[in-house]
Amino acid sequence: MLRITFLGTGGSLPTRNRNPSAVMVNRKGELLLFDCGEGTQQQMMRAKTGMMSLSSIFISHFHADHFLGIPGLIQTMSFMGRKEPLMIYGPVGTREFTELFKALGYFNLKYEIRGVDLKPGDILKEEEYVVRAFKTEHSVPSLGYALVENPRPGRFNRERAVELGVPPGPLFAKLQKGNSVEVEGRAVKPEDVMGAPRPGRTIVYTGDTRPCKAVLEASKDADLLVHDGSFADEMADWADESRHSTAGEAAALAKEAGVRQLVLTHISSRYSEDAAPIMNDSKKIFENVIVAEDLMELEIPHRPE
Repeated sequence: MLRITFLGTGGSLPTRNRNPSAVMVNRKGELLLFDCGEGTQQQMMRAKTGMMSLSSIFISHFHADHFLGIPGLIQTMSFMGRKEPLMIYGPVGTREFTELFKALGYFNLKYEIRGVDLKPGDILKEEEYVVRAFKTEHSVPSLGYALVENPRPGRFNRERAVELGVPPGPLFAKLQKGNSVEVEGRAVKPEDVMGAPRPGRTIVYTGDTRPCKAVLEASKDADLLVHDGSFADEMADWADESRHSTAGEAAALAKEAGVRQLVLTHISSRYSEDAAPIMNDSKKIFENVIVAEDLMELEIPHRPE
């Protein structure tokens, strides 16, 4: 399972329909949160995502609409009896930001929080995936993140294994795990019965940014690109001045990167009642696009074979 829940899709100002930025990734039950704007914990409750399985928070940058939800969230998890450590990653200043909670005694957290400063190019390696930090172009130091799953093993050719004399059972499992087996004095190797490795899935989250080379490179062939789409194209000058992106700019980058799905978020409050201009401008360039709405969910499937 790889499910994305858009907890907050608004721009700098919250509106009646949109909370500040927060995107939850549920990967096989592990929760990873990308940005945590004000009110995120309430959105988690409304969406029924859970929070106690949250392993990491990734902050894109230190504008208030991207991190003000963290204090309340970590306090609530403490009240609920959390014991497991919580990792908080982000640009320079994240470790210092996290240490503030430890210094403020009235938080009285019952679990450890660990802040880690990242720089562009840093890679966090987990058993089945990595998270890569990349540089984005905003008005303050900022990072985007690419969650990249490891390649999956190729398909097991049962008929070929039987032809080679491998009996069904434990030896099948060994071959599927990448180990050679011996049958009647002959070695049968995994490559004899396994197809080519199959790609894992890639999700890219940009946070607030101008379209730029680093975002393009990180997004190449991604299954999902969640990109800043703050403004319609008519606001291009203001998008450039405020270091955000228009819908058309994000769509052009998605097309060049060859992504499978584009989701536009961080929608300016000027479109709080009608996001049609955002959708229309992006659709002119890239067909497979969605303008995110609060509490929207997406399942990211494996690619067809």
